[in-house]
Amino acid sequence: MTEKTIDLDGRRGMAAQKATQIRRLIAAVEADHVALRARQDELEHFLGAAPAAHWQDAVAKARYLLTLFAQTPAAEDPRRVKLIADVLADFERLLAEPEHPPIG
Repeated sequence: MTEKTIDLDGRRGMAAQKATQIRRLIAAVEADHVALRARQDELEHFLGAAPAAHWQDAVAKARYLLTLFAQTPAAEDPRRVKLIADVLADFERLLAEPEHPPIG
């Protein structure tokens, strides 16, 4: 057994090396997508586990939903882009106020 490793990628042509790199990148992206989906499912379970007890909880849920909507083609309309940005700014402004009335 030899201690030197052989660089198989270096022995292939450029096209084969590029194809291998593309396959590796695609596999990495797919793995990242699966991990992201699992984290997203966990977050959605956490957000839906109980009703909001405070305004901060309700805002967190609304922000999440607005962020999901903002990634859809329907949200590309400039009026909707502005509306989403305005609502998120309203959340920041209202949460900065010292006292929030209870939900319910």
